[in-house]
Amino acid sequence: MKLTSKLILAFLVVSLFSTGIIVLITRVATNREFDRFISDQYKAELVEQIANHYQKNQTWEGLENNFKPFDNDHYKPGNDRPLFFSIADVNGKIVVAGSGYWLEDIVNARELDEGTPIQVEGETVGILLIDSAPEKNPIEDEFIHRLNDSIFFSAAGTVILALILGTILSRTITRPIRELTKVTHEMADGKLGQQVPVRSRDEIGELASSFNKMNNELARSLNLRKQMTADIAHELRTPLSLIIGHAEGVHDGVLQPSHENFEIIREEADRLEKLVNDLRTLSLADAGELSVEFQPVDINELLGDIKTHYMTLFNQKRITLDLVPAPATLRVKANLDPIRFSQVLTNILDNALRYTPEEGQVVMAVSKVENQVEISIQDNGEGVTPEEAAHLFDRFYRADPSRTRDRDAGGSGLGLAIAKSIIEMHQGRIWVESEKGKGMKTIIRLPLARD
Repeated sequence: MKLTSKLILAFLVVSLFSTGIIVLITRVATNREFDRFISDQYKAELVEQIANHYQKNQTWEGLENNFKPFDNDHYKPGNDRPLFFSIADVNGKIVVAGSGYWLEDIVNARELDEGTPIQVEGETVGILLIDSAPEKNPIEDEFIHRLNDSIFFSAAGTVILALILGTILSRTITRPIRELTKVTHEMADGKLGQQVPVRSRDEIGELASSFNKMNNELARSLNLRKQMTADIAHELRTPLSLIIGHAEGVHDGVLQPSHENFEIIREEADRLEKLVNDLRTLSLADAGELSVEFQPVDINELLGDIKTHYMTLFNQKRITLDLVPAPATLRVKANLDPIRFSQVLTNILDNALRYTPEEGQVVMAVSKVENQVEISIQDNGEGVTPEEAAHLFDRFYRADPSRTRDRDAGGSGLGLAIAKSIIEMHQGRIWVESEKGKGMKTIIRLPLARD
């Protein structure tokens, strides 16, 4: 059974059950209150007639001749049937005997309290004792019958209206679910990126929003995977083509087996090996299987070692490499893997070395920001736009498509992607701030090591 049918059935059952209870209670209460109204009205009229008799005759004698039963609630003289009521004096002594009592019987206090006082000129002359009101006449029966019919038809109309409203409401509730189901089937057929309309701000609307976000992320991941596969094929094809081309040229005698040709083959093999190693590192990081050994490391000392290692390369390109350490009074230690973190810094410095012009400058700085240590690497190269900076950590992304990864430019296009994965493994953040023509600043923040 579909959810819509279940909801309609649930609305119908609830409306039938609640309406049935309301009808039952209403009918019982109406009949009871109407009987009480008739009884009170009849007792008031009867007390008035009895009081008039006593006021006129100053005695109870002859009262029974005026109230012998006839036609239910009408009475006439000459009928031997007993009275349906009795009268006691204020002391509880029966002065007019009816059904259930004899003259001069003594009525108990409870029955006397339940009786109706008969007053003449403000004085109580007797207590009316009556077991029950007379049966309703045909007009009264017809009235209560019409009233019960009205209650029944109102209940039936309420159930029908509840069924109509339940149908509309159930279809409204299940509409987003049907739309989600439809898009889910389309996703199963490979049509990613489909969106469902968000029609409310409740839990179903939140589910639709989350579904749309998930669908977009899946489509984006699939596109990135396809693009990455194409990029990997392209990146592998270039060194392989060079290796195969030079090897076949030497084999066929087209190229001389010179040191230069063999050096080209070796360099491309090294480049291919580096690319494969980078891809392996990324795959291990994605799977959470990249081995790391955390230990407290002084950031000033680590960057000092990195600077010493790179000084020769920077001097060869006539680029200044400076380090601005954190003040000695600040404790800037972080729990990290020195080897993996050095890999991050070398990837960033390789990019800075590659794109900073001669006579340029690269500045590494360490500072403390609240409970984090911040490392920044600023160059005065060409820089990129903020839009391009947001994609620099994507795999194989190149801000300038005109740049080719030949032997001189180097780079597999995976360095910053690997850096981001490693930083995230250290519970840190890495991002780039840059403007075109104003250089590039790479910022890393890591939690400080606890004492």
